Amino acid sequence: MISKVVVLARRIWRKLWVRVVLLSLSSLLALALAPLLTPFLPEDIKLKLGREAILPVLTILASGMLAVTTFSLNVMVSAFRTAANMATPRVYRLLLEDTVTQSVLATFVGGFVYSLSAVILFHARVYSEDAAVVVFAITILVVALIVLAILRWIDHLESLGSMDQTLRLIENRTRFIMARRAERPCLGARRGEEGDVLPESARLFVARKSGYIRFIDISKLNSLAKEAGTDLHITRVPGDFVLRDQPLGSVNIGDDGLCTAAARAFDIGDVRSFDQDPTFGLTLLAETAQRALSPGVNDPGTAVEVLGRLERLLWEEVPATPTAAMDRTPDFPHVTLSPVHAERLLACALRPIARDGAEDPDVMGRMAQVLESLAAHPNPDMAEAAGKMRDTLAEA
Repeated sequence: MISKVVVLARRIWRKLWVRVVLLSLSSLLALALAPLLTPFLPEDIKLKLGREAILPVLTILASGMLAVTTFSLNVMVSAFRTAANMATPRVYRLLLEDTVTQSVLATFVGGFVYSLSAVILFHARVYSEDAAVVVFAITILVVALIVLAILRWIDHLESLGSMDQTLRLIENRTRFIMARRAERPCLGARRGEEGDVLPESARLFVARKSGYIRFIDISKLNSLAKEAGTDLHITRVPGDFVLRDQPLGSVNIGDDGLCTAAARAFDIGDVRSFDQDPTFGLTLLAETAQRALSPGVNDPGTAVEVLGRLERLLWEEVPATPTAAMDRTPDFPHVTLSPVHAERLLACALRPIARDGAEDPDVMGRMAQVLESLAAHPNPDMAEAAGKMRDTLAEA
């Protein structure tokens, strides 16, 4: 089970500026190593290449990369805003984590920093004539990387910002989170349910701020409970919105210090996160279908396609035997947490579409097919929940 620190580090790594800074620093490091490699070069090679041979190439590279980087940033922002307008505004944060776009832009900026810095160093006479050979070799490598990045960027632009690519991105991320949650329905803790009777000595620990619960450090909570010789019960799960001083859970026996430490194990922010919340992706897909069904868009075909993706996720990523993962020995036995129930998955995925598409026969016909299929799901909880929703919609 990953800790809160690891999750925060992953979020930072997904930022565009991180890759840009790393590649820029790498280019500066390569320039710093150039003089150190000069003594190892053969004399005949030193005489053939000088600063006059490499400076024009570096100048062209610097001016060209500045223009390419600026143009690519404009394309990225325009494509992401278009995708957010077509699908849902919440998908913009997911699009910003696109690794292909980040790597390409980081390569362009790194090439610009490298070439501009090399030109400055040559004009400042920091480099000797002999160092030009090493810089020339590094420049060839940089040009090769830039060409590969351009080819990769061209291929990526074919689908960047399109509805198909946006839906695929949401589905893939949701599939990954649902599969990981299926392996650990209670995030490694013991299973708990709402309404569990707590001892009279139980004390509540509350949220330190208002917002969405994005991550719960179960391992940290288990360590705290184990040291205190008690059990800890979590009542609010990732994806829930809480207000400051509202209860997050309780401890059977504990003091104010334990309750404060337990509250710090909850990462609460302004926006939801995929880290431990499988319903977030389902909500994004449902919101995309809702926007497609709005009078201003009137695109029931997209809603029908979203229903197909939701059906696939709920059929494939909900485990056929719900008790298999529950029966395994919990990794964190001093903590209890309720799993994500099938009713909640269906409510996030299908109920908004059923409400906004109630007047469209194509959408409701496809909805009926989805519920009919899920009613035959090998997971009895999913089958029961789908059957109830199917009967409810039929009576409406």
